[in-house]
Amino acid sequence: MRERVLGTLTIGQAPRADVVPIIDRHVPPEVHRIHRGVLDGLSHGEIEARYMAGSGEAALVTRLQDGRVVELSRRRMREGVEDALAALEAEGCDVILLLCTGTFDGLECKKAWLVEPDHVIPGMVAGIVERRQLGIIVPIASQIGSESGKWRSLPRPPIFASASPYSGDTEAALLRAGAELKASGAEAILLDCIGFTERHRAALLPLEMPVILSNAVAAKAVAELLGG
Repeated sequence: MRERVLGTLTIGQAPRADVVPIIDRHVPPEVHRIHRGVLDGLSHGEIEARYMAGSGEAALVTRLQDGRVVELSRRRMREGVEDALAALEAEGCDVILLLCTGTFDGLECKKAWLVEPDHVIPGMVAGIVERRQLGIIVPIASQIGSESGKWRSLPRPPIFASASPYSGDTEAALLRAGAELKASGAEAILLDCIGFTERHRAALLPLEMPVILSNAVAAKAVAELLGG
């Protein structure tokens, strides 16, 4: 039997040391992994020239391998994502997981099975929370507006707060955001960024409410495709 191959694609630089352990927890170990990033090999100047978000643009946030946090133009990043998907297909990937919860309309692969978190997570979460109030934490406040359209499947409109998984005081900021959502009526919280990990979920334990990790949901979906 031919070896199955999973490709992961981050909008930043690979490998994502924060996300790979979550994928490895769910995907069978015999599945070969190829980790790629749209920004792999680019200097700070090249990243800024090609992909940095302009004023008022819909933005996505990621952390580079050197620790620098950058906000990227969703519109400009789309072409880079398409090119990287084609390269992963050429390397023989059977399934490709996009490591970004942002929305990119019209992405496709010719043969590989593309898993986009923004297609998987909203429907799955809607089925879990049903008519309960969902609170969503996004990494930057501008995404409350730019990424809100993907939650149309929820029976009740979600409420939002922002806290970055990449800041120095992430746990404290996250707990403040979660407490704000709970005070506003949230009965469960979704951490809507691939950069949120189990460490961040643990920071919300004092709220005593369900916390859903976006990357764990995406990893479990991929595992189903690969026999996990």
